[in-house]
Amino acid sequence: MATLKTVESPQTTKATTMSGEDALKVLELLKGSTSVELKLMVPDMGHRAAVKGLRFDPVEAEPRQAYFFDTPDLALNKAGVVVRARRIQGGGGDTVVKLRPVDPETIDPELRRVPGFKIELDAMPGGYVCSASYKGVCTGQEVLDVTEGRSPLEPLFSREQRAFYQAHAPVGITLDSLVALGPTYLLRIKYQPKDFNRRVTVELWLYPDGSRIFEISTKCRPDEAFQVAVEFRAFLGKCGVAAEPSDETKTRSALEFFSREIPPEKKG
Repeated sequence: MATLKTVESPQTTKATTMSGEDALKVLELLKGSTSVELKLMVPDMGHRAAVKGLRFDPVEAEPRQAYFFDTPDLALNKAGVVVRARRIQGGGGDTVVKLRPVDPETIDPELRRVPGFKIELDAMPGGYVCSASYKGVCTGQEVLDVTEGRSPLEPLFSREQRAFYQAHAPVGITLDSLVALGPTYLLRIKYQPKDFNRRVTVELWLYPDGSRIFEISTKCRPDEAFQVAVEFRAFLGKCGVAAEPSDETKTRSALEFFSREIPPEKKG
């Protein structure tokens, strides 16, 4: 039987055998989701071949910086809450407050109609996780001002994002009490392959210790998830990219790396 692992879930980290109940759970999550992202992490030894096989122009990649915000002991991550801000080439930026994992049935129906809010099922070989996220916009300079200590964190997020955070974060952990973990540098390109009928996103995350995460993804509607998953896997196979399970995740890797740099006395 296949193995199933919920990716980036603070509650579940071990692989389990997929049962009929698990399959039904995926179907239920799809019904409650507003979008699906199919992802694949490419092992280090396969990066060069993947770039060649995917046939995109790497010089067109957009540079970004990602900052995560958490307590020194990663209390938010343990509670399934992610707070992130990004600087984007050209002076732009964005923010997000995310819950992961989440049951779509527990989300206020009114939120589904709010711009910037989505419930997304992320699926990859060997795993899946459903998240609810509230996205906002800012400038790259505003992110820099916060991370360099010139401005508080809370005003970087909209009133609605702050309310969403307060409703789900552990009691007593305010936005302004969080520390910046980053930056992680990344290169991102979204392109339309000639032999695949939807756009593909490629991201290369570069960590300060020299490690990298190479992610390939595409998005689709929940009602076409299974069909697109088959087509995406076939496309990757033609490109010479193997769909293999991986324990690597961008968020977890960044949080764990930068939290190790925090002095022990500040984690107490």
